[in-house]
Amino acid sequence: MRYLTAGESHGPQLTAIIEGVPSNLPISIEAINEQLARRQKGHGRGRRMQIEKDQVKVVSGVRHGYTTGAPITLVVENRDWTHWQGIMNAEPVEGAEEKRRVSRPRPGHADLNGAIKYHQRDMRNILERSSARETTIRVAVGAVARQLLAAFGIRVGGQVLQINDVVAKRQEVSLDELIARTEESPVRCLDKEAEPLMMAAIDKAKEDGDSLGGIVEVIVEGVPIGLGSHVQWDRKLDGRLAQAVMSIQAFKGVEIGVGFEAAGLPGSKLHDEIIWNEETGYSRKSNRAGGLEGGMTTGMPVVVRGVMKPIPTLYKPLMSVDIDSKEPFSASIERSDSCAVPAASVVAEAVVAWEIANAMCEKFPSDSMDDMVENVRQYRAYTEKY
Repeated sequence: MRYLTAGESHGPQLTAIIEGVPSNLPISIEAINEQLARRQKGHGRGRRMQIEKDQVKVVSGVRHGYTTGAPITLVVENRDWTHWQGIMNAEPVEGAEEKRRVSRPRPGHADLNGAIKYHQRDMRNILERSSARETTIRVAVGAVARQLLAAFGIRVGGQVLQINDVVAKRQEVSLDELIARTEESPVRCLDKEAEPLMMAAIDKAKEDGDSLGGIVEVIVEGVPIGLGSHVQWDRKLDGRLAQAVMSIQAFKGVEIGVGFEAAGLPGSKLHDEIIWNEETGYSRKSNRAGGLEGGMTTGMPVVVRGVMKPIPTLYKPLMSVDIDSKEPFSASIERSDSCAVPAASVVAEAVVAWEIANAMCEKFPSDSMDDMVENVRQYRAYTEKY
């Protein structure tokens, strides 16, 4: 499968075209909208989320609730577009170039680099597309992927592990409990002691005109052995998962399994011992590898973590340089969140779900879900007897 997204933060809509989804997959628009609503929640979100009420329109590739095998087009309208039509108008507007041109790049954003790369003197042509608003449509794409995974009993959940210097205590719970409890938390955190501290830190940052980052974790259960491959660098699933998470705006690092902790452990205490029994076949005594070895899934839960930097739009702006006058100035303020880590957790779930679903389609290539379901059934029977 593959997909492309298009659209600007304050343009009329965000669009995605997905190709390669097998036919006869049941698609619930309500389930896509539920994921979009999850992304809009979270303590620390800004005023934009009070304007938008993200709802998807499926305009191709699905009829009467089932995929047809044709490309699927998803559209999410931007309600805020009505306030920005004069600025974002696609038609030429006399005097608009100089009057509304953005010439002051913000530190931590794509503004300056993108403007130089694409020969743009108006940095709005960069900041509109580089905005994290683009993750809205990627969550919709991920929601389609989740529905494909659900057909095979594969489930995705996520949680926030850290916001600023507040670190949640690890808790061993089932994925069902993790999903239920994090959904009730304003910061998507399992640790009820850490939760109010995280919220207080976000409130303090907002009061100070500052922003906070954090760490999110995604867990995928029910994944069969052997997704991905060891035979070529670009087919390694852990590499593809890392790229997907790093592609989320403001993400600066990725771990799989114990991640960087592995640097301080001897091999005897790191690697997962292999066990076998008649009921479940092969598994591991532990899961420090995060469900991936040699670029392939092991059958254990896939565990991926990502670190998000503090959002660079600040209400106490940092210094920058005007590209016209070359004079220093305090960076302009665009409406923003003080902390988007809880929302980013949902985005991380979406991009991980997409990569796992894509790997399923590569391992079990089929034009229809009927064939894919049978191929997966036969493979699972094979792995149980191996």
